[in-house]
Amino acid sequence: MSAQQMGLGARGDEFYEALMAAHDGLSEAESHALNARLVLLLANRIGDVDALKDLLAVARSCG
Repeated sequence: MSAQQMGLGARGDEFYEALMAAHDGLSEAESHALNARLVLLLANRIGDVDALKDLLAVARSCG
């Protein structure tokens, strides 16, 4: 699933840059903790368990 399919459109690169900047200066453990908090915040924002399950499956198949 591309950034365009996910609704970021032309701003996908902007988000990626902001995400990388959020990780600047963090240890590996701090970076993992930031990712975990971000996932939970985004999941709460989305609020649709079926959509979240679909996204988990997509994320797992991409790695």
